[in-house]
Amino acid sequence: MRRSVLQWGMASSWTGRRVRLRAIEPDDWTAFTRFADEDGRRAGRLDLPRSAESYRAWAKEQAVAECDDDRFRLAVVTADTGELVGTIGSHRSGPRSGWFEFDVMVGADHRRKGYATEALVLLSRFMFAERRYHKCLAVILAHNEPSLALTRRVGFTEEGRLREHVFFAGRHHDLVMMGMLADEFDRRHTMSGP
Repeated sequence: MRRSVLQWGMASSWTGRRVRLRAIEPDDWTAFTRFADEDGRRAGRLDLPRSAESYRAWAKEQAVAECDDDRFRLAVVTADTGELVGTIGSHRSGPRSGWFEFDVMVGADHRRKGYATEALVLLSRFMFAERRYHKCLAVILAHNEPSLALTRRVGFTEEGRLREHVFFAGRHHDLVMMGMLADEFDRRHTMSGP
């Protein structure tokens, strides 16, 4: 059964102390434009400048997106004011083997406040407890210490490295493979509570 991401965003299980996960709305495009202007690099590559219209179209497309094989993207908003601070999603999954990969992005002005950590815990709880996945994976550039620290804080373990696997900014960089099993998550965060 395919469910709209909008349906998921309404349950209280999507709310923590600091953040709430909700569906992306068409009006969110202005925040995403600001986030892109902050650092220009995403996932190890320098993106070409995008038009405001491309952000409008992307947000509108996300607002009506259906969950396809448990791949989806949600907005991360502050629990107290509802300010959009980033996104989190499951961008790849292997339902037969029971794994999924996540990605998270928090705007520069909102980093180091625990938003990404709590959003990742909420997403992981859903994927492990509700969707029955067994393992969460993350692929992180070796020099991205904040992202490595985030995954370690949540309970991920380094599982390996792909040496000099990604080229950007004039040189090759290692990718670090991080993983966390459902029972490791449950021991640390519990499947049922905030």
